[in-house]
Amino acid sequence: MDSDQRTRAQAFVDLHREGCFLLPNAWDAGSARILESVGFPAIATTSAGVAFSFGRPDHDFFAEHGEHGRVDRPTMMRRIHEITGAVRVPVSADLEEGYGPDAQEVATTISLAIDAGAAGGNIEDFTGDRATPLFDEVHAVDRVRAARAAVAAAGEPFVLVGRTDALLVDAGLDEAIRRANAYLAAGADCAFVPGAADAATIATLVDALDGPLNVVMGLTGGGLSMTELADLGVRRVTVGGSIARLLYRHLLDAATELSEHGTFTYGDTQLTQTALNAHFADRT
Repeated sequence: MDSDQRTRAQAFVDLHREGCFLLPNAWDAGSARILESVGFPAIATTSAGVAFSFGRPDHDFFAEHGEHGRVDRPTMMRRIHEITGAVRVPVSADLEEGYGPDAQEVATTISLAIDAGAAGGNIEDFTGDRATPLFDEVHAVDRVRAARAAVAAAGEPFVLVGRTDALLVDAGLDEAIRRANAYLAAGADCAFVPGAADAATIATLVDALDGPLNVVMGLTGGGLSMTELADLGVRRVTVGGSIARLLYRHLLDAATELSEHGTFTYGDTQLTQTALNAHFADRT
Protein backbone atom coordinates (compact mmCIF):
# COMPACT_ATOMS: atom_id res chain seq x y z
CA MET A 1 0.00 0.00 0.00
CA ASP A 2 1.54 3.31 -1.10
CA SER A 3 1.38 6.51 0.95
CA ASP A 4 -1.69 7.86 -0.88
CA GLN A 5 -3.58 4.62 -0.36
CA ARG A 6 -2.52 4.58 3.30
CA THR A 7 -3.87 8.10 3.78
CA ARG A 8 -7.16 7.09 2.15
CA ALA A 9 -7.34 3.94 4.27
CA GLN A 10 -6.89 5.96 7.46
CA ALA A 11 -9.62 8.34 6.33
CA PHE A 12 -11.87 5.31 5.86
CA VAL A 13 -11.12 4.14 9.39
CA ASP A 14 -12.01 7.60 10.65
CA LEU A 15 -15.37 7.55 8.85
CA HIS A 16 -16.46 4.75 11.17
CA ARG A 17 -15.90 6.69 14.38
CA GLU A 18 -19.14 8.67 14.38
CA GLY A 19 -22.16 9.67 12.31
CA CYS A 20 -23.70 7.77 9.42
CA PHE A 21 -22.41 7.58 5.85
CA LEU A 22 -23.40 5.95 2.57
CA LEU A 23 -20.99 3.57 0.89
CA PRO A 24 -22.29 2.79 -2.63
CA ASN A 25 -21.12 -0.35 -4.40
CA ALA A 26 -19.19 -0.43 -7.68
CA TRP A 27 -18.29 -3.41 -9.85
CA ASP A 28 -15.66 -2.04 -12.22
CA ALA A 29 -13.45 1.00 -12.73
CA GLY A 30 -16.10 2.90 -14.70
CA SER A 31 -18.85 2.49 -12.13
CA ALA A 32 -16.37 3.39 -9.40
CA ARG A 33 -15.41 6.61 -11.19
CA ILE A 34 -19.06 7.59 -11.60
CA LEU A 35 -19.78 7.03 -7.91
CA GLU A 36 -16.67 8.95 -6.92
CA SER A 37 -17.60 11.86 -9.19
CA VAL A 38 -20.77 12.72 -7.30
CA GLY A 39 -18.91 13.17 -4.04
CA PHE A 40 -19.09 9.98 -1.99
CA PRO A 41 -16.22 9.91 0.52
CA ALA A 42 -15.66 6.18 -0.05
CA ILE A 43 -17.05 3.33 -2.12
CA ALA A 44 -17.34 -0.43 -1.80
CA THR A 45 -17.24 -3.24 -4.31
CA THR A 46 -20.12 -5.63 -4.93
CA SER A 47 -19.28 -9.27 -5.57
CA ALA A 48 -22.67 -9.64 -7.25
CA GLY A 49 -21.98 -6.82 -9.69
CA VAL A 50 -18.50 -8.16 -10.43
CA ALA A 51 -19.92 -11.63 -11.08
CA PHE A 52 -22.59 -10.25 -13.41
CA SER A 53 -19.96 -8.28 -15.35
CA PHE A 54 -18.23 -11.58 -16.11
CA GLY A 55 -21.49 -13.22 -17.11
CA ARG A 56 -21.41 -15.33 -13.96
CA PRO A 57 -24.06 -15.86 -11.25
CA ASP A 58 -23.60 -14.23 -7.87
CA HIS A 59 -22.21 -16.73 -5.39
CA ASP A 60 -25.50 -17.32 -3.51
CA PHE A 61 -25.64 -21.12 -3.06
CA PHE A 62 -22.54 -21.31 -5.19
CA ALA A 63 -22.08 -25.07 -4.75
CA GLU A 64 -25.07 -25.39 -7.09
CA HIS A 65 -23.62 -23.19 -9.85
CA GLY A 66 -21.04 -25.72 -11.00
CA GLU A 67 -17.27 -25.62 -11.05
CA HIS A 68 -17.04 -22.60 -13.35
CA GLY A 69 -19.94 -20.59 -11.99
CA ARG A 70 -18.27 -18.61 -9.28
CA VAL A 71 -15.76 -15.80 -9.78
CA ASP A 72 -12.54 -17.08 -8.23
CA ARG A 73 -10.31 -15.22 -5.83
CA PRO A 74 -7.53 -14.20 -8.27
CA THR A 75 -10.11 -12.75 -10.66
CA MET A 76 -11.85 -10.87 -7.87
CA MET A 77 -8.56 -9.50 -6.56
CA ARG A 78 -7.63 -8.22 -10.01
CA ARG A 79 -10.97 -6.43 -10.23
CA ILE A 80 -10.55 -4.93 -6.74
CA HIS A 81 -7.10 -3.68 -7.76
CA GLU A 82 -8.53 -2.12 -10.92
CA ILE A 83 -11.13 -0.29 -8.84
CA THR A 84 -8.74 0.96 -6.15
CA GLY A 85 -6.41 2.19 -8.89
CA ALA A 86 -9.19 4.06 -10.68
CA VAL A 87 -10.39 6.29 -7.83
CA ARG A 88 -8.98 8.63 -5.23
CA VAL A 89 -11.32 7.61 -2.42
CA PRO A 90 -11.06 4.60 -0.11
CA VAL A 91 -12.47 1.31 -1.35
CA SER A 92 -13.93 -1.43 0.84
CA ALA A 93 -13.91 -4.89 -0.74
CA ASP A 94 -16.71 -7.43 -0.73
CA LEU A 95 -14.71 -10.55 0.10
CA GLU A 96 -17.67 -12.90 0.47
CA GLU A 97 -16.81 -15.75 2.84
CA GLY A 98 -13.07 -15.29 2.32
CA TYR A 99 -12.81 -17.73 -0.60
CA GLY A 100 -12.45 -20.82 1.53
CA PRO A 101 -13.79 -22.35 4.71
CA ASP A 102 -10.50 -22.44 6.57
CA ALA A 103 -9.37 -19.58 8.77
CA GLN A 104 -6.01 -19.48 6.99
CA GLU A 105 -7.73 -18.99 3.64
CA VAL A 106 -9.60 -16.04 5.14
CA ALA A 107 -6.33 -14.57 6.39
CA THR A 108 -4.79 -14.95 2.94
CA THR A 109 -7.77 -13.25 1.33
CA ILE A 110 -7.46 -10.29 3.69
CA SER A 111 -3.75 -9.97 2.94
CA LEU A 112 -4.42 -10.08 -0.80
CA ALA A 113 -7.14 -7.43 -0.48
CA ILE A 114 -4.77 -5.11 1.37
CA ASP A 115 -2.14 -5.69 -1.31
CA ALA A 116 -4.81 -4.79 -3.90
CA GLY A 117 -5.30 -1.42 -2.19
CA ALA A 118 -8.49 -2.09 -0.24
CA ALA A 119 -9.10 0.06 2.83
CA GLY A 120 -11.56 -2.42 4.30
CA GLY A 121 -13.39 -5.64 3.64
CA ASN A 122 -16.13 -7.89 4.89
CA ILE A 123 -15.99 -11.56 5.81
CA GLU A 124 -19.31 -13.35 5.99
CA ASP A 125 -20.47 -16.55 7.67
CA PHE A 126 -22.47 -17.83 4.69
CA THR A 127 -21.14 -21.19 3.46
CA GLY A 128 -22.83 -21.38 0.07
CA ASP A 129 -24.18 -24.81 1.05
CA ARG A 130 -27.96 -25.02 1.26
CA ALA A 131 -27.84 -27.86 3.80
CA THR A 132 -25.67 -25.89 6.25
CA PRO A 133 -25.87 -22.25 5.13
CA LEU A 134 -23.90 -20.76 8.05
CA PHE A 135 -20.51 -21.75 9.36
CA ASP A 136 -20.54 -23.16 12.87
CA GLU A 137 -20.39 -20.13 15.15
CA VAL A 138 -17.15 -21.10 16.88
CA HIS A 139 -15.49 -21.66 13.52
CA ALA A 140 -16.95 -18.43 12.16
CA VAL A 141 -15.42 -16.53 15.08
CA ASP A 142 -12.05 -18.19 14.42
CA ARG A 143 -12.26 -16.99 10.82
CA VAL A 144 -12.83 -13.39 11.92
CA ARG A 145 -10.00 -13.70 14.42
CA ALA A 146 -7.68 -14.90 11.63
CA ALA A 147 -8.76 -11.96 9.49
CA ARG A 148 -7.92 -9.58 12.32
CA ALA A 149 -4.50 -11.17 12.71
CA ALA A 150 -3.86 -10.68 8.99
CA VAL A 151 -4.74 -6.99 9.30
CA ALA A 152 -2.38 -6.64 12.25
CA ALA A 153 0.41 -8.39 10.37
CA ALA A 154 -0.01 -6.04 7.41
CA GLY A 155 0.29 -2.99 9.65
CA GLU A 156 -2.01 -0.93 7.43
CA PRO A 157 -5.26 0.91 8.28
CA PHE A 158 -8.13 -1.42 7.42
CA VAL A 159 -11.77 -1.69 8.46
CA LEU A 160 -12.67 -5.32 9.03
CA VAL A 161 -16.39 -6.03 8.79
CA GLY A 162 -17.94 -9.14 10.28
CA ARG A 163 -21.03 -10.08 8.31
CA THR A 164 -23.65 -12.55 9.43
CA ASP A 165 -26.28 -13.85 7.04
CA ALA A 166 -28.43 -15.20 9.87
CA LEU A 167 -31.46 -13.15 8.80
CA LEU A 168 -31.09 -14.11 5.15
CA VAL A 169 -31.24 -17.83 5.98
CA ASP A 170 -34.06 -17.40 8.52
CA ALA A 171 -31.92 -18.23 11.55
CA GLY A 172 -33.56 -15.40 13.47
CA LEU A 173 -32.71 -12.04 14.98
CA ASP A 174 -31.35 -13.46 18.24
CA GLU A 175 -28.77 -15.52 16.36
CA ALA A 176 -27.88 -12.55 14.17
CA ILE A 177 -27.22 -10.45 17.28
CA ARG A 178 -25.21 -13.17 19.00
CA ARG A 179 -23.07 -13.82 15.94
CA ALA A 180 -22.52 -10.13 15.15
CA ASN A 181 -21.39 -9.46 18.71
CA ALA A 182 -19.11 -12.48 18.62
CA TYR A 183 -17.48 -11.19 15.44
CA LEU A 184 -17.03 -7.75 16.97
CA ALA A 185 -15.41 -9.33 20.03
CA ALA A 186 -13.11 -11.34 17.73
CA GLY A 187 -11.78 -8.18 16.09
CA ALA A 188 -14.30 -6.92 13.55
CA ASP A 189 -14.54 -3.12 13.48
CA CYS A 190 -18.12 -3.11 12.20
CA ALA A 191 -20.98 -5.59 12.04
CA PHE A 192 -23.02 -6.16 8.90
CA VAL A 193 -26.45 -7.80 9.11
CA PRO A 194 -28.07 -7.99 5.65
CA GLY A 195 -31.79 -8.57 5.79
CA ALA A 196 -32.35 -5.87 8.41
CA ALA A 197 -34.34 -3.27 6.48
CA ASP A 198 -37.20 -2.13 8.74
CA ALA A 199 -36.94 0.42 11.54
CA ALA A 200 -37.85 -1.96 14.35
CA THR A 201 -35.25 -4.59 13.43
CA ILE A 202 -32.53 -2.02 12.83
CA ALA A 203 -33.27 -0.24 16.12
CA THR A 204 -33.03 -3.56 17.96
CA LEU A 205 -29.68 -4.30 16.34
CA VAL A 206 -28.24 -0.88 17.09
CA ASP A 207 -29.26 -1.23 20.73
CA ALA A 208 -27.97 -4.80 21.09
CA LEU A 209 -24.66 -4.64 19.23
CA ASP A 210 -21.36 -3.77 20.85
CA GLY A 211 -20.10 -1.87 17.83
CA PRO A 212 -21.15 0.03 14.70
CA LEU A 213 -23.73 -1.42 12.33
CA ASN A 214 -23.77 -1.61 8.53
CA VAL A 215 -27.09 -2.20 6.80
CA VAL A 216 -27.79 -2.74 3.11
CA MET A 217 -30.59 -0.79 1.48
CA GLY A 218 -31.97 -0.47 -2.04
CA LEU A 219 -32.49 -4.17 -2.59
CA THR A 220 -36.27 -3.78 -2.70
CA GLY A 221 -36.51 -0.07 -3.47
CA GLY A 222 -37.98 2.61 -1.14
CA GLY A 223 -37.83 1.98 2.55
CA LEU A 224 -35.92 4.08 5.02
CA SER A 225 -34.00 7.21 4.07
CA MET A 226 -30.45 8.06 5.10
CA THR A 227 -31.83 10.58 7.58
CA GLU A 228 -34.02 7.93 9.16
CA LEU A 229 -31.18 5.43 9.27
CA ALA A 230 -28.91 7.98 10.92
CA ASP A 231 -31.60 8.72 13.50
CA LEU A 232 -31.79 4.98 14.24
CA GLY A 233 -28.06 4.94 14.96
CA VAL A 234 -26.77 3.12 11.87
CA ARG A 235 -23.10 3.87 11.19
CA ARG A 236 -22.87 3.02 7.50
CA VAL A 237 -25.16 2.04 4.64
CA THR A 238 -24.33 0.01 1.54
CA VAL A 239 -26.49 -0.81 -1.49
CA GLY A 240 -25.06 -4.18 -2.51
CA GLY A 241 -25.62 -5.15 -6.13
CA SER A 242 -28.73 -3.00 -6.52
CA ILE A 243 -27.16 -0.37 -8.80
CA ALA A 244 -25.64 -3.06 -11.00
CA ARG A 245 -28.97 -4.84 -11.22
CA LEU A 246 -30.67 -1.56 -12.17
CA LEU A 247 -28.27 -1.09 -15.08
CA TYR A 248 -28.83 -4.65 -16.24
CA ARG A 249 -32.56 -3.94 -16.07
CA HIS A 250 -32.04 -1.04 -18.49
CA LEU A 251 -29.85 -3.23 -20.70
CA LEU A 252 -32.50 -5.93 -20.85
CA ASP A 253 -35.22 -3.36 -21.59
CA ALA A 254 -33.17 -1.87 -24.43
CA ALA A 255 -32.37 -5.28 -25.87
CA THR A 256 -36.04 -6.28 -25.68
CA GLU A 257 -37.14 -3.10 -27.43
CA LEU A 258 -34.67 -3.69 -30.23
CA SER A 259 -35.58 -7.34 -30.61
CA GLU A 260 -39.35 -7.13 -30.30
CA HIS A 261 -40.17 -3.68 -31.68
CA GLY A 262 -37.21 -2.57 -33.77
CA THR A 263 -37.38 0.90 -32.21
CA PHE A 264 -34.74 2.97 -30.47
CA THR A 265 -36.50 5.01 -27.79
CA TYR A 266 -34.18 3.57 -25.14
CA GLY A 267 -31.59 6.05 -26.43
CA ASP A 268 -33.63 9.07 -25.38
CA THR A 269 -32.30 9.00 -21.80
CA GLN A 270 -28.75 7.82 -22.40
CA LEU A 271 -25.78 9.75 -21.12
CA THR A 272 -23.98 11.61 -23.87
CA GLN A 273 -20.52 10.70 -25.07
CA THR A 274 -19.34 14.10 -23.88
CA ALA A 275 -20.72 13.56 -20.37
CA LEU A 276 -19.08 10.16 -20.01
CA ASN A 277 -15.80 11.37 -21.44
CA ALA A 278 -15.83 14.13 -18.84
CA HIS A 279 -16.31 11.60 -16.05
CA PHE A 280 -13.55 9.35 -17.33
CA ALA A 281 -11.03 11.97 -18.46
CA ASP A 282 -7.45 11.47 -17.33
CA ARG A 283 -6.92 13.33 -14.05
CA THR A 284 -3.15 13.04 -13.82
